[in-house]
Amino acid sequence: MAERPEDLNLPNAVITRIIKEALPDGVNVSKEARRAISQAASVFVLYATSCANNFAMKAKRKTLNAGDVLSAMEEMEFERFLEPLREALEVYKKGQKGKKEVSEQKRKDREKKTDSENDKSREEEEEEEERMDEEPEAENEAEEEDVEN
Repeated sequence: MAERPEDLNLPNAVITRIIKEALPDGVNVSKEARRAISQAASVFVLYATSCANNFAMKAKRKTLNAGDVLSAMEEMEFERFLEPLREALEVYKKGQKGKKEVSEQKRKDREKKTDSENDKSREEEEEEEERMDEEPEAENEAEEEDVEN
């Protein structure tokens, strides 16, 4: 846990970006207002986390999951945010699935490349062996011709 209450505040850059995205262009926000919003956001996060933790504890789990957070939002009477939160969660899951698929494809491509490089190396080794086998035969033939002449 944090030792000082200030340690629990969200970074100012994050708060400023959220505020700018939420307000129309040309609207200014004082430092005092940004600080108040930052503290309010931190309190909200702490309260939501505490409520979600209660749901996890009731289920005898130590890990909070998305369902715990959704239940906490409902308990905190933020039902109107449930659907947008579910939608955002679905988008996140799809993004994660896409990343996993891309990662898996890259792994398969690397394996194919390694296999093809190994095949090429084997082919080159076999060709080299064939050349080595052919060279003594050619030398023997040349020697036989010299002996005959």
